[in-house]
Amino acid sequence: MSEQFEPRTDPDVDLRVDADRGELITRPATILATIAAGGVLGALARAGLQHAAPHPPTGFPWATFGINVAGCLLIGVLMAVLGHLDGGHPLARPFLGVGVLGGFTTFSAYAVDIQQALVAGAPGTALAYLAATVLGALVAVALGDAVTASLLRRRAAR
Repeated sequence: MSEQFEPRTDPDVDLRVDADRGELITRPATILATIAAGGVLGALARAGLQHAAPHPPTGFPWATFGINVAGCLLIGVLMAVLGHLDGGHPLARPFLGVGVLGGFTTFSAYAVDIQQALVAGAPGTALAYLAATVLGALVAVALGDAVTASLLRRRAAR
């Protein structure tokens, strides 16, 4: 039972994938700067949307819900596009997937929103939000991937 632990930088930046390996080994600062730049953009977009649509502790956090579901839809689209492009540019996934969409979506705000609803005495809202986000995120990523892949196949067949 001696499994070898293989450290991973990130699910979107895997050292076992040749396209990622070259960039990470030859220019690790480039990939980290790329992720950081994307993360800043994603986090600023999220903060702006959350500021524009605040909610009381007992209310449904529509902004965070929408951000997380939209981010999952977009990661599905991104993965389909990059798959169609045989991986695309080596910095595309780190910038867009890990950086922009990783900074845009937020598990921590999701967890805090649930905790605040529970503390404020709104367990129904907390439970509905918990379930809706998980289900919405799973459906969104699958839909983004499937629809985009289908559109790209149709376009390529023409």
